[in-house]
Amino acid sequence: MTFDELQALAEKDLKLNDTELDLESLKTPQLHNKYCKFHNQYVNILKKAEQDRDKLLRDKWEYYTGKADPSVYQEKPFNIKLLKPDVDKYIKSDDDLIKLEQKVTYVQSVVDYLDKTIRIITNRTFQIKNAIDWKKFTSGII
Repeated sequence: MTFDELQALAEKDLKLNDTELDLESLKTPQLHNKYCKFHNQYVNILKKAEQDRDKLLRDKWEYYTGKADPSVYQEKPFNIKLLKPDVDKYIKSDDDLIKLEQKVTYVQSVVDYLDKTIRIITNRTFQIKNAIDWKKFTSGII
């Protein structure tokens, strides 16, 4: 599921039907469970992406410092002798590493969004209670 699809689903799920607040209240635990599952799934994807990035970072460091296996240089020659301070510049501008860093950033955004969505779902019971209290007040029951 893409981030856009997830956002559209959350927008649909988080709408309160103020004519059926009792049903909305009963839906809250299922919504919480649904988004906790999404959250766990994306946290695992994030952890894997961070581990892949860290491994690639080490591989690129070995490559740019000349410490990689000779077979790596046969596949992709690198004939520039870098000074130690310049290695970071090459690593930070490496296309493979940039692509993986973008993936980590994307998945982190999804995890942050899911955190906020779960927080909204947790507060949903207060919103429903306030809506019920307001209806009572406006109808003269309170």
